[in-house]
Amino acid sequence: MADEAEFNDQLVVSQIVSGQRNLFRILVRRNEKAVFGMGMSFFRNKDDASDFTQEVFLKAYRSLSAFEGRSRFSTWLYKIAYNTAINEVSRRKEYLTLAEEDAEKLVNSGETPERITLRNAAKEAVCAAVKELPERYRICVDLYFFYGRSYQEIEAITGFPVNTIKSHVFRAKALLKEKLDSLSEGC
Repeated sequence: MADEAEFNDQLVVSQIVSGQRNLFRILVRRNEKAVFGMGMSFFRNKDDASDFTQEVFLKAYRSLSAFEGRSRFSTWLYKIAYNTAINEVSRRKEYLTLAEEDAEKLVNSGETPERITLRNAAKEAVCAAVKELPERYRICVDLYFFYGRSYQEIEAITGFPVNTIKSHVFRAKALLKEKLDSLSEGC
């Protein structure tokens, strides 16, 4: 099914490049949530994430003829999104991980207050530990665990070699385990 969607994306791209520009909305609809999610992970603000999403799709639209189909369309789009976010973060000097998403989902889940409190405390500990990771580790962790991207896709998005990405994820997990173990010992 995913291969069919990618084939369809490539077909839609070729039709857009051939002049059927109104079909771009299909690509936006298919990828908008993921791009917005990346914007939220970087900027933690719905307005900024919306602006980011529009900017990414505008850049993608302008350079659509450069899409060669050698990778999945979503990977190509994520590379544009990643580069756009990194450039903006460099200007702002901030980065917040997707692991920091609001506890609103928990509140709306119908869980008991005790369970929500425990989960929030655990989430805060993980978020604090993730924030302390070097940025290159946080980026790889976000893309791998929170966006479900493969090592090859992360390589295409970030430009880091696959072995470096594996190393970053491995080291990040070790650092997180160490940090979280030290927190649990204090309880």
